[in-house]
Amino acid sequence: MRAFSQMMALALMAAGAAAPAWADPIAVSVGDKGCEPMQLTVPAGKVQFMITNASSRVLEWEILEGVMIVAEQEKILPGFVQRLNVTLKAGEYAMTCGLLSNPKGVIRVTGAEVTGALDPMALVGPVAEYKVWVKAEADALVAATASFTEAVKAGDVARARALYAPARVSYERIEPIAELFSDLDASMDARADDWELREKDPGFSGFHKLEYDLFATGDVTGSGPAADRLLADARDLQGRILGLTLPPAVVVGGAAALIEEVAGSKISGEEDRYSHTDLSDFAANIEGAQKIVTLLNPLIAPRDADLLARISASLAEVTAVLDSYRLGDAYKPYTDLTEADRRALEARIAALAEDLALVPGLLGLQAS
Repeated sequence: MRAFSQMMALALMAAGAAAPAWADPIAVSVGDKGCEPMQLTVPAGKVQFMITNASSRVLEWEILEGVMIVAEQEKILPGFVQRLNVTLKAGEYAMTCGLLSNPKGVIRVTGAEVTGALDPMALVGPVAEYKVWVKAEADALVAATASFTEAVKAGDVARARALYAPARVSYERIEPIAELFSDLDASMDARADDWELREKDPGFSGFHKLEYDLFATGDVTGSGPAADRLLADARDLQGRILGLTLPPAVVVGGAAALIEEVAGSKISGEEDRYSHTDLSDFAANIEGAQKIVTLLNPLIAPRDADLLARISASLAEVTAVLDSYRLGDAYKPYTDLTEADRRALEARIAALAEDLALVPGLLGLQAS
């Protein structure tokens, strides 16, 4: 899950853009059972939320339009307050309130709709090409998930373990788009921490539920329903992507969002905590970011050739580091890396994320 809005705001500030005129902050406190308040009314335009984690767990706070994620703030520690800046048009939105099983709150936005200043014509070509690539990756995701879940249902633990990381590759490459659908994101890629009873919670599903069954318990006798649901979700995602008009801001900011998530949370090893196949996910995230950068090269180069050179060099450097951990078609277990290895990888990825965060502002996108 992403911190896309924050990356956009950082990009504008780093690029020297004028700071937006945010209204007085709206306070939201998230406890173990829900939000306080559960209903908000705010004016259309630039809105600043101050989210307090009054619960006992690390949480993320999301604003949803239907199932689509409009903005989110990730990894808010218990007792901490974090800020989320977002531009909202008139309408009604939902807000998440901690655990996925908690009820959602309501945000009503009143007043005239807000229009962005970005002329999208320059991005028509890159966005169209990216859509074709994302569709192909969604098709690959369905095929790989079908093979993976077939092995799970057959009780072939060894084969299913071998297919787990490859099944996730396409999902991780297109994560900025896959995560737009909050219901599928929760069903396919939520971690045990997002549920009240963690691994034992009946809502826990998707890749990480099957990862737990395969690598933590080694028992897949009851995993058939979770496998069926994962494959159905992958097919659902495939269909939704086919009919989706990709928001240019999501495409442009997607590279930064992918790498920021690696630097901000995945680097700890929390993503694939049972299988330790994290390096495969990292490599797929890098490949997804590389695709976006490649498509945007003609727009970035005339505006800041030095930035593009730094990004390209960093992508190549991180890829080379990851390749050094390859074992044939797979990667070393993440637990095989030393603490020094992890720190060095984290530093490289963090530097890449900082440069990628400049791209939205460079191309004239407004913080959202």
